[in-house]
Amino acid sequence: MARILAFDYGMKRVGVAVTDPLQIIASSVDTIETKAIAAFVKQYVAKEDVVEFVVGMPYNFGHKQNDLVAKVEGFIGLLRNQYPEKRVTTVDERFTSRMASRVISESGKTKKEREKKGNIDKISATIILQSFLEMRDNGLIGRI
Repeated sequence: MARILAFDYGMKRVGVAVTDPLQIIASSVDTIETKAIAAFVKQYVAKEDVVEFVVGMPYNFGHKQNDLVAKVEGFIGLLRNQYPEKRVTTVDERFTSRMASRVISESGKTKKEREKKGNIDKISATIILQSFLEMRDNGLIGRI
């Protein structure tokens, strides 16, 4: 099977996570500067078999869109245009940064490591991907 690549898209940085080839486990990959994410994806897809992209969609309470949504939708458009053979799925990313901060805090990392925004971004991407896998496995995400 091919991997699934997930993104926690932000104005400055994008957290990236990936599944194993069996699509069972989500693991963090890296945090990439937003301006370099297209080149990163191109390079990653050239060396790894990726079947799908999962992008965290930033909503406020009640599914009201926030200011970042237009940027995320632009990124999704780029993925769909450059990789039309790959699925692009969105997942609600509310609370992932807070959850990532808690994971880092509970991991015993030093204060300096806990405060690195890049760590939060890539763990957030991992949480987004793990949520997607769980929803897919429970039949909550359908395929067209």
